[in-house]
Amino acid sequence: MMEGDSVTLTCSTDANPAASYTWYKEDGTSDPRLLSEGPQMVFSSIQSSDSGRYSCAAENQLGRKRSDLISIDVKYGPQRPSVSVSPSAEMMEGGSVTLTCSTDANPAANYTWYKEHEDSPRASGQMFTITDFRAEHSGNYSCEAQNEMGRSTSTLLQITFSVIQSQDGWGVIYYQTEICAVKGSRVEISCTYTHPLGINHYDIKDRFWFTKEKDGEPVDLRTDSEYSDRVEYECYKKSCYLTITNLRESDSAEYKFTFRTNKGEKYTGSPGVTLFVTGSGLQVQVSRSNSTRLELRCHSSCDLSHHPGYHWFKNEKYIQTGSSLLVSSGSTDRYSCDLSGSSSQRSPAVYGPQRPSVSVSPSAEMMEGDSVNLTCSTDANPAANYTWYKEHEDSPRASGQMFTITDFRAEHSGNYYCEAQNEMGRSTSTLLQITSSGGDTTTMIINITRWTLLVLNPMILLVFCLWMRKKKAVSSTTEPHEPREAVEMDLHPEYENLSAQREDPEEQEDQMQWNQRETHLDGDRNKWTYFPSEPPVII
Repeated sequence: MMEGDSVTLTCSTDANPAASYTWYKEDGTSDPRLLSEGPQMVFSSIQSSDSGRYSCAAENQLGRKRSDLISIDVKYGPQRPSVSVSPSAEMMEGGSVTLTCSTDANPAANYTWYKEHEDSPRASGQMFTITDFRAEHSGNYSCEAQNEMGRSTSTLLQITFSVIQSQDGWGVIYYQTEICAVKGSRVEISCTYTHPLGINHYDIKDRFWFTKEKDGEPVDLRTDSEYSDRVEYECYKKSCYLTITNLRESDSAEYKFTFRTNKGEKYTGSPGVTLFVTGSGLQVQVSRSNSTRLELRCHSSCDLSHHPGYHWFKNEKYIQTGSSLLVSSGSTDRYSCDLSGSSSQRSPAVYGPQRPSVSVSPSAEMMEGDSVNLTCSTDANPAANYTWYKEHEDSPRASGQMFTITDFRAEHSGNYYCEAQNEMGRSTSTLLQITSSGGDTTTMIINITRWTLLVLNPMILLVFCLWMRKKKAVSSTTEPHEPREAVEMDLHPEYENLSAQREDPEEQEDQMQWNQRETHLDGDRNKWTYFPSEPPVII
């Protein structure tokens, strides 16, 4: 299994009453180390330190049984290699120097050595030895560690060719002449001194470091109030070390080593070591180790190759110490680092994009010819890049956080989404539907017509029914072949005379002709029937 994978161990047995379970890890002692209780032990992100042999015990009121051991071997790529040099990085002509590359990896790493600005390797193997050192050998060297899980490259190590200035056998050699460190961290400065053969170790009266002079005499850092409780000295034979903790930007200075004998003889190594303290914090750099793994490295504006190591954190919880960290590609976990043994601030966390959200302005229902802006937002570090897609299309529509559609048409309608991506991974938003409310005019007209007909049809039908009824009524009064409602009157001479007196003779004649056309003789009753030519008059 690979570092960062999720691993679950399950313990089961047949027991009545039901058994309780306990997990143990073998660490080479007679008594296994108790880890946890329960039928399962879960490693959400297994680390190299989890490699080992595990067992579980099942127990109820009737007894206890132990399982066989199971081995977990976590594979991981090389951590950032460290390079050491012997005897020193400042060489005299004709001397011999050995560089050693070390890293933590499983399976074990293979090593290759390079000189800066050269494509071809200088050597292979964990150790690289330069014999008969010459000026052309000076330069910056690095080693690359590689296994089947990935590769990692060390920081550059500078090897210089110089002549050590000395006076009758007196001298000081500094391993580094320039050091850069981060505010709040710690730094170690080292040197080796020499003296004439006639002086032995017991003749050395005092050895110390300084940055200031008072009345022409160097001031021991241990007595400087600005370095109170922050300075430590260590010397082993002729090698001496200065450690400064909780660095301040005001600590930037040139540090020199001086020593003197009980005979009043003294020597100071000059020039000394220049220390630069920067206030800029740490940053996590992300690079791809292989198709599924990413390598995280702690980075600063300073070269921190002198520093012993880094602490790594996952979701604010410490997980391991090392110069680099391998994680799974596409992880949404948050990773950060700080310098081990320092009070400097932790680096900002790096993490892949969270699920993006999409907003639309002015609205998701567009009129033809309008303009619409789609905006994609997510939380990610490093900052995410955005790509826009329309559903069922393989080619992207646009790139950038904002996507603008001008002169909106019906063919622009559909579902849109954005993809956010950075070095840690990628994430896709949900679909956002954009519709055209003014482009489908035909549908709108059909809908209006349908509703209009739905309202008007009953009214038209009602009017038609009333009209037909009226027409039928009128027809029943004028149809010649149907029975008529008639007024029957006896043709009495008295009424005829009266009628003749009231009408004009010509009108009487015309009226009689009309009545003759509209009357007939009822043969059975010997009476004339006719329709009145004018409304009846009551006399």
